Amino acid sequence: MFHIALIHPDIPQNTGNISRLCVGLDIELHLVYPMRFVLDDKKIKRAGLDYWKDLKLVTHDSLAAFLLCHQQSRMFFFTTKAKQLYTNVTYQKGDFLVFGSESRGLPTDLLHQNWEHAVTIPMPGKVRSLNVSNAAAVAAYEVMRQFSLSPQ
Repeated sequence: MFHIALIHPDIPQNTGNISRLCVGLDIELHLVYPMRFVLDDKKIKRAGLDYWKDLKLVTHDSLAAFLLCHQQSRMFFFTTKAKQLYTNVTYQKGDFLVFGSESRGLPTDLLHQNWEHAVTIPMPGKVRSLNVSNAAAVAAYEVMRQFSLSPQ
């Protein structure tokens, strides 16, 4: 279907919530090291609850390794800095929804190199950004909505 990738995640509970989302949608979760927690952290497994065993998890040793491994794939980079709305993209099977760490977002050079695929979720209120697990859910369900509308 499609994939979610987290680049250098910081907070185990957010990764646990996103892992539960991925199990619910039957999609792969890609985690890119370094991370600020270990995968056997109780907090990540508590957030993922008993679904952790069903997660399609792929880990990558570095951002460079992740990008090299999936260089033929389309990727959309979620950032508050972009102008293109995530809903203005026509998603395809195999696409990656890429999110940065909670504290730093995506690396600036990665965004500059892929600016035509940088997208944002609008936030007209008074917050800097959405929680990454909320943003991943919003984006993933837009992809699912589009897939349900497209002819099989």
